[in-house]
Amino acid sequence: MPEPTHILHLTERSMWDAARENGVYRVSTRDRTLEQEGFVHCSTRAQLPAVAAFLYGSYEGPDDLLVLVVDPARLDVPVRYEAPEPGAEEFPRVYGPIPVGAVVGVEPWR
Repeated sequence: MPEPTHILHLTERSMWDAARENGVYRVSTRDRTLEQEGFVHCSTRAQLPAVAAFLYGSYEGPDDLLVLVVDPARLDVPVRYEAPEPGAEEFPRVYGPIPVGAVVGVEPWR
């Protein structure tokens, strides 16, 4: 059986620490919540450098950035690949909170 395809979410350590305390992750993107956006922004590994540059103004970003590795099979909410505008590249979006148990890896972003 092939390994499941994981999706990634770039976040700050303090946001991940809060999620671990609460049991769910509810941040959509930098300075925006799931409730404000309607979904959690995610990416593939290939998309991650451009996402970091867009959100944090540089490839590297702050020292406390983490990459959450999410297994979509462990989610009970929809994951859809959608473009932010017509004709643009599609990114995975998680339409609901991400349970801490769906995060199968946490990597430092450098």
